[in-house]
Amino acid sequence: MEKSEKIERYFSEEHHFREAICMLRDIALKTKMEETFKWMFPTYTLGGKNVMAICKFKKHFGIWFFNGVFLSDPLGVLENAQEGKTQAMRHWKFYTKEEINKTKVLGYINEAMENQKRGLKLIPKKTRSIEVIVPNLLKDALSNNAIANEAFKKLSPYNKKEYSEYITNAKQEKTKLSRLEKILPMIVDGKGLNDKYKK
Repeated sequence: MEKSEKIERYFSEEHHFREAICMLRDIALKTKMEETFKWMFPTYTLGGKNVMAICKFKKHFGIWFFNGVFLSDPLGVLENAQEGKTQAMRHWKFYTKEEINKTKVLGYINEAMENQKRGLKLIPKKTRSIEVIVPNLLKDALSNNAIANEAFKKLSPYNKKEYSEYITNAKQEKTKLSRLEKILPMIVDGKGLNDKYKK
């Protein structure tokens, strides 16, 4: 199904907030944003960057501002979309269509567009670095195989840790050796230990 069809279906299907989300759409379409469909929601972009999306649920509907953290929020209406998980996104919830003040909604949208034009972007907090302890058996094998050694260096810390633990966790020496034999070609191919299960 084409994106345009998905958008039309989203706004036309029977829902107790159908009229209300159509009002929000009318406001969004008065701007220079482009309407598309992402993550099951009509999404509005500027220069290919996400600015906002219109959402509907059982008990409320509203607007997600992808970089809402930068909005001045004069009405104090914005909520963190998922407390503890979401850093930049903010959600403006409505419970009735009567709550929609077109001028005020457009004001928020215009500010979000201006912020996008200015390139405001939240830099995610760095996650704790992964500690990789490469067992001696794997170290020795890599030092004797230049191709595998170079390939191992290019792996993500997570993949390096998986391979290291795969060897370390084997109890018997012969198991360690058979595991080492199994993983060396995978390392050369730039694959992670469990890539085949991640599809």
